[in-house]
Amino acid sequence: MVRYFSEDIKFDFKGRRANNSWLSAVAENEGKKLGDVNIIFCSDPYLLEVNKKYLGHDYYTDIITFDYCEGKILSGDLFISVDSVRDNASFYGAAFDDELHRVIVHGVLHLIGYDDHTDEEKKTMRSKEDQYLSLRASLS
Repeated sequence: MVRYFSEDIKFDFKGRRANNSWLSAVAENEGKKLGDVNIIFCSDPYLLEVNKKYLGHDYYTDIITFDYCEGKILSGDLFISVDSVRDNASFYGAAFDDELHRVIVHGVLHLIGYDDHTDEEKKTMRSKEDQYLSLRASLS
């Protein structure tokens, strides 16, 4: 089950049912199943504090994923900075909703086991994001 929250900001995520169906399809396509996934929308300052407190990183980011997966069941917390998503959408010339869904699936891909530390991993991650954003479009 995917649940949606916001911390320190007011943010109403639209299309939850469609998003849940899409994320279930992503998981199934990767041989996994959605368990308990919490998507927490927040501000840049809030996510910076999470980054410092739990990861020891003193920089802004658009998402932090906490992985609680067991076996093939995907569970975790996805903290998403709405500020950074908005800035990135503007920077890349993307629609806010498209960038938001890219960040959401990025977090789910981390839960599945994909990483993005090396150039090769980043290339694979971007390819998977694009693949699943296309799947999302086909499900709409």
